[in-house]
Amino acid sequence: MAKFAFQARSNSGQITNGSIEALDEGEARVKIRAKNMVPLRVVFTSGTIQKKSVALKVASKDLQIFTRQFATLVNAGIPIVDSLKMLGEGRRNPHLKEVANKVRLSIEGGKRLADAMSVFPGVFDRLYCNLVHAGEEAGILDGILNRLAVYLETSEKIKKQVKGALFYPGAIIGVSVIVITGILVFIIPKFQDLYSSTGRPLPGLTQMVVNVSQFLIHKWYVMIGGVLGGGFLIKEILTSPAGQDELDRFLIRAPLVGDLVQKASVARMCRTLSTLLSSGVAVVEALEIASRTSGNRVIEEALLRSKEAVIAGRPLATPLTREPAIPEMVAQMIAIGEKSGTMDIMFGKIADFYEDDVENAVKGLTSMIEPLLMVFLGGAIAVLVLAMYLPIFGMAAGAG
Repeated sequence: MAKFAFQARSNSGQITNGSIEALDEGEARVKIRAKNMVPLRVVFTSGTIQKKSVALKVASKDLQIFTRQFATLVNAGIPIVDSLKMLGEGRRNPHLKEVANKVRLSIEGGKRLADAMSVFPGVFDRLYCNLVHAGEEAGILDGILNRLAVYLETSEKIKKQVKGALFYPGAIIGVSVIVITGILVFIIPKFQDLYSSTGRPLPGLTQMVVNVSQFLIHKWYVMIGGVLGGGFLIKEILTSPAGQDELDRFLIRAPLVGDLVQKASVARMCRTLSTLLSSGVAVVEALEIASRTSGNRVIEEALLRSKEAVIAGRPLATPLTREPAIPEMVAQMIAIGEKSGTMDIMFGKIADFYEDDVENAVKGLTSMIEPLLMVFLGGAIAVLVLAMYLPIFGMAAGAG
């Protein structure tokens, strides 16, 4: 059992500090809510946290289908246990079948659905479990599952758009590397034999290309080792918290792709907040959950700073106007939503706008990058061809 310090808000708005014992942070939050308080901050202080079943993971597409089918079954009046039993059968992802059956057994053992799902964070993240909990509390689980299904479908669509924008440039660069390597390994040596027979010194550009060619042919293992070692090192750096933080900061400010990354993160943030608020989750808790699912550390930090301001009693739009990562239009629309009491609807409209903007940005980025990459590939091959023919031009001039 672990001990957690918490800060929570009562129904009357009073802020309370205290401590609570629970198996993990999720259970601590559930216990705090059971006392009719909204958890604002929960921090582990001592004891042992129960390890969760993190090994099981499923693709977002499979979870999206699972959620849609779960919502349909519950909406049809089929009990949760029977719905999970049906979802644990048939032809679907084996990990998801296993999880569905384990969740069903936990519910039969007396656990609530959200608590049973929280044991599998690799499948049901914090957003998912919190929404399910809100649905159980309000008695609108079918509606919550429908919202979750729509949210997952929209998130999957944005991911595909961003990946689609990055796939084409990656493919062009990959083909460029293969073509240039083929020229250096198979074609340059034939020209080198021709140049050697003349006994003439090679031009500087040609000699440089020949040196690179010889290096690739005779010390290919160094190149492969360097690529593999560099790739491993980059992976280790990017998987570390500090590396992820630096990558997120670089991406959101990078030329060409920075605007796309920012819009995609803002769209995801607003869609998450819209889903949470419309499901009855408190603003402070919604901000904390949305920050963890925004997909970018810069947006996450902006939301966490805004959450502290909301806890202090200030409107959400006020701190957001000072965040450079949050577009000014977003803060203005949130201010309107706060004044009219329609924040969930306003966040939904912002998400709709930026999701459409991401789609247009992907198309624009693809159409802009394509000619740039073709110029790069053509220029690289032109340099190689020029290097190969410079000695020939020199021999022709000498013969004349």
